[in-house]
Amino acid sequence: MRNKRFFIVLVGALVFGVLAAVSVSRYLSNTQAFAKGLNKVAVAKVAIPLGTKIIPEQVMMVQFPKESMPDGTFDNVDKLTGRVAVVNIAAREPITDSRLAPEGTAAGLSAVIPEGYRAMTVKVDDVVGISGFIMPGTLVDVVVVITPEDTTNARGPISKIVLQNIKVLANGQNIDKPENQRDANSVKAVTLQVTPEEAEKLALASSEGRLQLVMRNSIDQGDEETKGVNKQTLLGGDRATPIPEPGSLKSEQPKVESKPRPVQRRVNTESETKPAAQPTPRTTVEVIEGAKKRNVDFP
Repeated sequence: MRNKRFFIVLVGALVFGVLAAVSVSRYLSNTQAFAKGLNKVAVAKVAIPLGTKIIPEQVMMVQFPKESMPDGTFDNVDKLTGRVAVVNIAAREPITDSRLAPEGTAAGLSAVIPEGYRAMTVKVDDVVGISGFIMPGTLVDVVVVITPEDTTNARGPISKIVLQNIKVLANGQNIDKPENQRDANSVKAVTLQVTPEEAEKLALASSEGRLQLVMRNSIDQGDEETKGVNKQTLLGGDRATPIPEPGSLKSEQPKVESKPRPVQRRVNTESETKPAAQPTPRTTVEVIEGAKKRNVDFP
């Protein structure tokens, strides 16, 4: 009886041992297979602000699945040392080549200027700078109020949008959004990203007239054709338009139907005041023919 129990316990131990060995073997094989599918990727150890050079202390290496790896990653910290970030890189975020300026680029504002563009600074105040709401990355239109040299028409000054969809690169000396709102309100200049042709227009507009920045939606890339406004057109008034929902697209806004102006028709007053002509009375003669009578009209 004892030998039978001992035999049952021994068989059970062997079965559980075999199951444990198979489970451990499968776990090790799966771990090795998973390890083979991982690559080392450089990620930000701390937040890296845009326009700053990357140092080794800001980077760490982590294992990343091959299927989930972004394009342009780095497998060595030395390849990132000295590169300049052109966007804000959050902590634990992979560092890719698209987020960095080309090698040899100096740190600061010049690193965030795209090829073919220029950075130009204009003076602003609380009105021109839209009360401090102009932040780096904001899109604006530039309006100039200027007096034409042609004084024969004597129309006075006119206002005209001269530049559209211009990106703000810096607010004062900040190339990133300031944490303190007071710093945003105290700036006296903003730096705009313009092409060389737009820089020429902006320089002439700032020297010959008064500038005004107009903020626009970040997803609104439309180009509006305007004729400009002078005193004569300003006093002509305008029609009321419905207020759209905040952040709505132009295609989602209700269309304003222009009401046709009443047509003034000329009324012929002579036909209304002149009395209608009365018919000429005719002469009636009674004719008796035997037992019949009839009336005959003569003209």
